[in-house]
Amino acid sequence: MAGFHSKSIDRLFQAVLHLETVEDCYRLFEDICTIKEIQDMAQRLDAAFLLDQGCNYQTISKEVGISTATISRVSKCLNYGSGGYRAAIDSLKASEENNAN
Repeated sequence: MAGFHSKSIDRLFQAVLHLETVEDCYRLFEDICTIKEIQDMAQRLDAAFLLDQGCNYQTISKEVGISTATISRVSKCLNYGSGGYRAAIDSLKASEENNAN
């Protein structure tokens, strides 16, 4: 996705990285995205977590409320994509483990 990179997108990602709280993220994303876009992104991440846990497509579809076609795309990205889902899952798992200790 070399054509995907730009100064404008770098600025967006830097802005997200500099936010300090979940509430800050809510405010920024609500200004930048529609509520539906935010919900769609959250559902895809939920699907990635459930795929990582070994859940099947039908279970995920019922639990998350997305199509099996979307789940298939998430699965493809999780397994063969750029590693974004994997990095997010591993980072959040590590954070949850640290908070549990």
